[in-house]
Amino acid sequence: MARPRLFLIPEFTELTWTIKPLLSEWADVVSYDPPGVGTEPLPAGDPASMTRDVVVDRGLEKLDAVGWDRFFILADGWGGAAAARIAAARRPSVLGLVLGHAAVSSSREGDRPAINPAVYDAMTQLLRQDHAAFIRYGIAQSTAGSVTEELAQQMIDRFPKELILVGWERWTAEDDEFGAILEELDVPLLLAKHEGCLMSTEDGFEDAVATLRPSRAISVPVAPSTSEEFAAAVREFCEEVSRRAERESAGR
Repeated sequence: MARPRLFLIPEFTELTWTIKPLLSEWADVVSYDPPGVGTEPLPAGDPASMTRDVVVDRGLEKLDAVGWDRFFILADGWGGAAAARIAAARRPSVLGLVLGHAAVSSSREGDRPAINPAVYDAMTQLLRQDHAAFIRYGIAQSTAGSVTEELAQQMIDRFPKELILVGWERWTAEDDEFGAILEELDVPLLLAKHEGCLMSTEDGFEDAVATLRPSRAISVPVAPSTSEEFAAAVREFCEEVSRRAERESAGR
């Protein structure tokens, strides 16, 4: 069986995929930063141009550059909405989709919000006051310690100060459309919950499982993008789907 190909969608930066070396042991892996982060250029050099659409567009450019004909898409947290749109744009090539902190919306209202509104508001307020403290302490706390102080410092070094507030507000804006996109994809799904996450709610994950009926649903004790257990589940999922695809192709 050929090595699976994994395309990792950034949440805020590719740095949060700390399991990338584990994935690279058995798969070909490509990740990228959002426009304006690290070495990635920002359209027109203007922080106001940061939108979810430009993150999607940059991802599609990266996929076109590597030229993969079949691959899996992985996303965690806020990257889920972009992953849904990238998968829809490249549907014939997508073997499967893996979502950490899985949800079908980013709603902070109603009886079953996917995002905890009090935690979100507190994080946004902290960001407006001190962007370094937001990354070093706010993200670490909201991810239940999944982001280490060392990783937080790397994120601070990679993010331009003028981009971080507008990026947060645009990247985390409520989006109730991507759930419908996910429903229409009709690809194998692996959904993961971060047990004990302060930001993502139990209701959000339960609604995702009920709506999308994934091939597999798991729960891990840390953010999926940092979880060895999640990495192992991804391998099992991707290899199983790849074998099935090869059998179907051989039977035609």
